[in-house]
This record gives sequence, structure tokens and C-alpha cells, in this order.
Amino acid sequence: MIRVALIDDHESVRLGLEAACSRTDHMRVVFSGESVAAYLDWRTLTQEHPADVVVLDLMLGDGATVTENVSRLVHDGSPVIIHSVADRPAAVREALVAGAAGVVSKASRIDDVIGAIDTVAHGHALDNVEWASAVDGDRAFADAQLSSRERDVLRLYAAGLPLKTVAERLGVAYSTAKENITRVRVKYVEVGRPAPTKVDLLRRAMEDGLVAEEPGGS
Repeated sequence: MIRVALIDDHESVRLGLEAACSRTDHMRVVFSGESVAAYLDWRTLTQEHPADVVVLDLMLGDGATVTENVSRLVHDGSPVIIHSVADRPAAVREALVAGAAGVVSKASRIDDVIGAIDTVAHGHALDNVEWASAVDGDRAFADAQLSSRERDVLRLYAAGLPLKTVAERLGVAYSTAKENITRVRVKYVEVGRPAPTKVDLLRRAMEDGLVAEEPGGS
């Protein structure tokens, strides 16, 4: 039995999802409420195990940020599906970076939502049109595709240091630093943001928040 928690500040949405889950023979809604705080309070009070899947509205009315909500749920031990109108790619990106398993549009057929819950509950990645559209529509998500080492190399190189100095600063071989910059350029090309020159890399690093924007820059 898949134990599902529903967190949405619109009661009608929760009631619809609860009814859909109840029509299956393998899902049970264990919690339905308006906020992540209420869910975690319920967990503390009842000592219930974390839900197998939490279906979470992207924007709740309690003032909590997307990152706070997703991070608290993931840290508590539940995978999170964002159930949203999916027209805010930056907020969806924020949720994915914070650890959400994927996003399902509120315009989706209810069977698709149930299918998404099944997919995530069984430990599989949720790879659907809404997820892809949100990522592709947000140019800044390219930053999240860079590894930690690639970001470090790009940050120093784009800031003006010679590649040899970057390698020394990071304690890696020159060939490693050069390979990282090559991979960074390839990844930017793949997302439609080519950076053939060092100036282009600086622009991409500024766009992705890796390097501070120059005074007066756009």
C-alpha cells in the first residue's frame, strides 16, 4: 500500500486527489492539509512513518518558500511531487534543486497524477512533459547541470585567472582544469548557450550567479 500525503491550500484540489487515490486498490491518503508545518506536526503527534510520496502544491499561502517546503519534506524522508499549474519555471527549478522528484501539472488528467505517484513511490525518476518544459524554459537551470568541480573551475577562470593558476588554486592538474572547461563549454552548447570565448564564459557565469555581475552590467 502506497501511503500518500497531500499538501495544498486549496481544499477542493485535496479532495479531488484523495478521491482519486481511494479509487485505487493500492493507495491510501494518510494526511491531507494546507502546509508542510501541519504535516510535520501530524508526524510528530502520531509517530507515523514518513509518507511514501508527498504531493505538494508549488506555492502555499503560509509564507514558506519553495526551498524550505521541499527541503523539509525530503529531509524528513519522503519523495516529493510538485503538483502545480507549472507556469513558474523559476519556482519549479527551485523545487527540483531542493530535491523534488518531479512536477505534474494541475491540468493533467487525474490518471497521470496517480501514475506519477506510482512511479515515484517505486523509486523511479519522474520524466514527463511538465518537468522537461519547466527545465527547458528556465535558462538558469543550466548551472545545475554543472558538477561541483566544473563550477569551481568556471568561477575562477571566468573571474580572470589563467587556467594554470586555476589548477594550482584547486590543487588539480592543468589537464584536469582544461578538461573541466571543455566540458563546461559542451554543456552550455547543449542547452543553447554557447560560450566559445573566455568573455562568453564570464557572461554565462554571471547569468548563473557563479560570478558577481559587473557594476552597471545588465
